[in-house]
Amino acid sequence: MENELHYLEMSELSQLIRSGQISPVEVTKAQLARIEKLEGRLNSYAYVAAEQALAQARQAEAELARGEYRSPLHGVPVAVKDLFWTQDMPTTAGTTIYRDFLPPEDATVVTRLKAAGAVILGKLRMTEGAFAIHHPDLPAPTNPWGAAHWAGASSSGSGVATAAGLCYAALGTDTGGSIRFPCAANGLTGLKPTWGRVSRHGVFELAASLDHVGPMARSARDVLYLLCAIAGHDPKDPTSLPGACLEIPGIDETFKGLRVGVDESWLSDGVDPAIQHGLQQIMALIREGGGILQSVRMPDTRAVSANWERHCGVQTAIAHEATYPSRAAEYGPALSRLIDGGRELGGMDYQRILLAAQRFTGEVDALLNQVDLVLAPVQPYAAPTYEQLANLALDPEANRRLIQFTSPFNVSGHPCLSLPYGCTQQGLPLGAQFIGKKGSEGVLCRAGMAVQRVSDWHKQHPPGI
Repeated sequence: MENELHYLEMSELSQLIRSGQISPVEVTKAQLARIEKLEGRLNSYAYVAAEQALAQARQAEAELARGEYRSPLHGVPVAVKDLFWTQDMPTTAGTTIYRDFLPPEDATVVTRLKAAGAVILGKLRMTEGAFAIHHPDLPAPTNPWGAAHWAGASSSGSGVATAAGLCYAALGTDTGGSIRFPCAANGLTGLKPTWGRVSRHGVFELAASLDHVGPMARSARDVLYLLCAIAGHDPKDPTSLPGACLEIPGIDETFKGLRVGVDESWLSDGVDPAIQHGLQQIMALIREGGGILQSVRMPDTRAVSANWERHCGVQTAIAHEATYPSRAAEYGPALSRLIDGGRELGGMDYQRILLAAQRFTGEVDALLNQVDLVLAPVQPYAAPTYEQLANLALDPEANRRLIQFTSPFNVSGHPCLSLPYGCTQQGLPLGAQFIGKKGSEGVLCRAGMAVQRVSDWHKQHPPGI
């Protein structure tokens, strides 16, 4: 078991811990040893909280010995993206400006993880301010599947650490694809919940109306367990949706009776053949599992994805007005450009963007009245290299296409589940997503579990790690 321990799904480890076959202290020590062994290669952690993690593990072990079971997360080592406030460790948001910031309290989601009995190993690296690029003065995480390939943004460290067995799951955020891109790049399952489903209190903003907090893990079941721990109304975040924390539901792990929308034209719009082939494999699993593939026509995502950067930039400028432009010299070029663009955009132009976003949201709502889910890729480019991404940055249309399947649903607030579905011929992971009605995270996780019950794509791990 020792050789396999670090790649167990969180739900599998939870059963071993609850049955007493392994202790939280034992597994936490194993994780810390693995972090020490591999971090020099992977750069996924901004801060490792070894002492705190061991104290939490000892507490979990004592509670479980007394028969006090909190949740499936009890005693399980996880980690969080470095934009969630943590009172006992720094929170830098991928910047140098906040390198010494010790928050006055934990983010609500961190509080809820602790209440569920999770062991928090530390803070995971991310791009600067949760935008596109890492700060030039800070290390960038390395994709464990291939160092030349994109590790995803902005929750890059969350993706790398979970994929490499340096934590059993992680929390990330998604403003334009920042949970889904790292999951696709690293062979993981991740959920961007309905906007407001998870509190944003104590979370550094990129763009308040586009930011979503969500889980990243090795399976849809793990994602559901994490969501149930962190979701629910928070009085400290008035934008959070009403309702108590979620209970783990009984899930029918099949597609039986589910209507899955497919827009063949949209799915082939500049999409690499390897991705299209993988989507066809998922469609076959849906049919075999009793699901219904229904032809639909997606609302136009071009304008929404083309507007996304300006939409985001205005809100980012507000989020950073205390330090930008007064400390602009300490910012990296990508985040500076985003903020400058937001500060320069006129009020009438921004209102046009907002009106277009409202129309698109209504059109997606109407489409999802016809089906339960919509199938899509995460991105049109299969496992891009950093060289390819540099070329994309010079081509606004190619860059827009990169986010055409993700950013529109940050604008609309609909939940999306990203999951792996095989690899390229070079052995790099590919990612697809299901898009659902607002509030339908349970249906999304059901679809993910239905795929993962009859396939082993989510059980593949980086070679040699």
